[in-house]
Amino acid sequence: MTHHPEGSPLDASIAELGEALRRRTLGVVELTRASIERAERTAPLNAFVGIDSEASLLAADGLQKLLDAGHDLGPLHGIPVAMKDNIAIRGRGMAAGSRILANNVATTDATVTTRLKRGGAVLVGRTNLHEFAWGGTTDNPHFGRCHNPWDRDRIPAGSSGGSGVAVAVGAVPASLGTDTGGSVRLPASMNGVTGIRPTIGRVSTTGVFPLAWSLDTVGPLARSSDDCATVLQQIGGYDPLDDVSREAPLGDLARDIDLPLAGMRIAILRDYSLRGLQPGVERAMRAILNLLRDAGALVEELTLPHLDELVDAQIVIDAAEPSAVHQRWLRERPEDYGRDVRLLLEAGLRFSAVDYIQAQRYRAALREAMTDVFRRVDVVLTPTIPFTAPRFDQLNVPVGEDDTDILDGNMVFTALPSLTGTPAISLPIGMDENGLPVGLQAVAAPFAEHVLFRFGHALQQLTDWHRLRPPLDGSAGE
Repeated sequence: MTHHPEGSPLDASIAELGEALRRRTLGVVELTRASIERAERTAPLNAFVGIDSEASLLAADGLQKLLDAGHDLGPLHGIPVAMKDNIAIRGRGMAAGSRILANNVATTDATVTTRLKRGGAVLVGRTNLHEFAWGGTTDNPHFGRCHNPWDRDRIPAGSSGGSGVAVAVGAVPASLGTDTGGSVRLPASMNGVTGIRPTIGRVSTTGVFPLAWSLDTVGPLARSSDDCATVLQQIGGYDPLDDVSREAPLGDLARDIDLPLAGMRIAILRDYSLRGLQPGVERAMRAILNLLRDAGALVEELTLPHLDELVDAQIVIDAAEPSAVHQRWLRERPEDYGRDVRLLLEAGLRFSAVDYIQAQRYRAALREAMTDVFRRVDVVLTPTIPFTAPRFDQLNVPVGEDDTDILDGNMVFTALPSLTGTPAISLPIGMDENGLPVGLQAVAAPFAEHVLFRFGHALQQLTDWHRLRPPLDGSAGE
């Protein structure tokens, strides 16, 4: 089942679009207009909270003139990009999905925004998110529910749900999301696109509204691993304005990208990577592992102790830090929060300092254990999530003989790189029996994003899952 929109330039990769723009077979204004029209056509999915048509077309015209004058700003010159609405764009609204910041207008650009503008990207609009990025459904009480394009009765995941949907329907070739406990990888998985959480410190969070400051990152979503690499190359690198930013050289993220899978050392984790999965997710995982072995990758099974404590530690940190951020508003304006987010923030206030410190101690021990793993292998594989997109009315998902709580299930695999600060990419690897996308999570050593892009490129040379598109007429799930 392959759905391809009718001959739009938005079907192309970033590299193909760039080539067309430079050959003048496509214009920047024409491409920007196509992006805006696709965003408007798919408006019932509610991926965007704001489409900045006038400013985008003005920027596109200027970027075309630059190109015509021989000034090429790089691979993103003229490429439409959408931004999650917790990332500052000077002069545009930045509500972070909330009522509390409903009238907030950003007065400066986030560092990632500045870098995208310098690279010539056209920022066409701001995407819907779970309120204050604290949740995994993007069922936003203030800006409306964002729908999964494969089945409108199902969640697009979160918190960067709008960013995932915008890429899935081809409104933009790439978008930016934020990832604290999985908020780039979960929407990538549930919407059938590619998304990467970079190493903590690789991409600046200056100008991004915080959720949990010791876990927060910014990362791109796009159709392919190659396109994610192009965007990360532009937004990554040291930022003196960000205390967490690291002076690790960015290098060429596409280096070694064409190396084959043969000889690549890949691990799955015993009693973890293939445990507690929906049948469709397990089938897709086993098929990919067989494909990797056939391609000559060295797949082995390793043991990592104490993984049963992962979700508990993630929940403590991922709840306590946001509650510290929101403490004053929670006291003064509790009625302005959506019910689910208010309950999570109130729950975060109940954790003790001892709980928080123990979770951070566990995190340090886990980071050390993962360092040992990456001395032996290049990547560790898990599913991104143990299930495909649930319906909006579901609180639990049946997995085998058990029911899994959706919030816990979202974190089962995404917590591993979130807590260790390691980079992780989600890649589409199949569809389940309901026609819903399945995602694979690949994790690498700190600052080894180029290894993930090499792995993703090789896998996407062998598979076509990243090329699938949901129908644009709203017929999915009928």
